[in-house]
Amino acid sequence: MRIRDFTDADWGQVWPIFSDVVTAGDTFPYDPAWPAEVAHEVWVERPPGRTSVAVDDGGTVLGTAKMGANRPGPGAHVATASFMVAAGARGRGVGRALCEEALDWARRQGFAAMQFNAVVETNTAAVALYRRLGFAVIGTVPESFAHPTRGRVGLHVMHRPL
Repeated sequence: MRIRDFTDADWGQVWPIFSDVVTAGDTFPYDPAWPAEVAHEVWVERPPGRTSVAVDDGGTVLGTAKMGANRPGPGAHVATASFMVAAGARGRGVGRALCEEALDWARRQGFAAMQFNAVVETNTAAVALYRRLGFAVIGTVPESFAHPTRGRVGLHVMHRPL
């Protein structure tokens, strides 16, 4: 597996991943009714932010990440990132590789920390991964995500210094 910068030619493979993850409704607060054009606008970061893809040896996109400053101005020293992995590639280290690469990117860009603003508390695989990578839950906004089977659940704010 290799992680590289996203190109517009990748959208044809990223869009189905985005659509599947968002349609599942259990990890991202995005609208599943968004057309591909809106999803592209939301997911693909403009510089100085970055969007990346994890690809196998044949060029198949296994997952994608977006990263950049968490907030502008006085908050711009803290990075944020989001990750999506294709259903068939889960459990194979793709998410971990994307997150590690995002952390490395943020360090190289001079960010002081990385913060995830809305990690669904029932997304236990992601929460466990982020904890293993040094993130801590610094707060949970209760009942702020409408999970399709569990009802209203909390969103964690997770943070780690770089």
